[in-house]
Amino acid sequence: MAYEKRKYRHLVQGEGLVGFQVMVKETDLWISAESDLQSSALSHVRKCRRLLEHYIRKHPEFLNSMTPLKVDPDAPALIHVMSEAGAKAGVGPMAAVAGAVAEYVGRELLKESKEVIVENGGDIFLASEKDRILAVFAGNSSFSQRVGIRVKPEETPLGVCTSSGTVGHSISFGKSDGVTVLSSSAALADAAATAAGNLVQNPRDIQKALDFLASIPGVLGGLIIVEEKMGAWGKVELLRL
Repeated sequence: MAYEKRKYRHLVQGEGLVGFQVMVKETDLWISAESDLQSSALSHVRKCRRLLEHYIRKHPEFLNSMTPLKVDPDAPALIHVMSEAGAKAGVGPMAAVAGAVAEYVGRELLKESKEVIVENGGDIFLASEKDRILAVFAGNSSFSQRVGIRVKPEETPLGVCTSSGTVGHSISFGKSDGVTVLSSSAALADAAATAAGNLVQNPRDIQKALDFLASIPGVLGGLIIVEEKMGAWGKVELLRL
């Protein structure tokens, strides 16, 4: 939901939970749970990465494809989730990787904690028993950190993922300051945010990108910020911060 120097991590409201960081190679997660589950989370991250790395070694096209890609029928569930998310959004499977990893780890931790928030490079998986407010980071736009999204307990588990063409290192062919997508699948939210972000070159493209998000089965809502313009669609409850 933001990127530079991980300043965005304070934007996820995790009151009442214990926060901790888990890092394995390029994977850098900030996790909030009812207790310090760092050891368990580290184990889950390592397993998740092994699944991905093993499949990519056998199928290098999975790493580089920017278009939907079919995978082996006997591939791990994580690989199928990423492939299906990419197919729905019309992008390559790795466009879903951050959301998919966040959800994989988060769902494993739900076996030990009733509430879990996993942030992975601005892409979030959360399951909560209380309202949570997620502040929106949108680069240099005046809306950045002044707009929040309320997520209610009954809406979780939920993925809330953001793509930006002006902030961060992820590949984007658009120029949005922020495209945030909500879905019960964090992988789909991630892929859809990337795909919608690719459509945005200027503020006039906001409606087109929102219409695109509305056409994707499983996407619940979206928020798009371009410079000083903002548009939203679907189940997005906005708050002024």
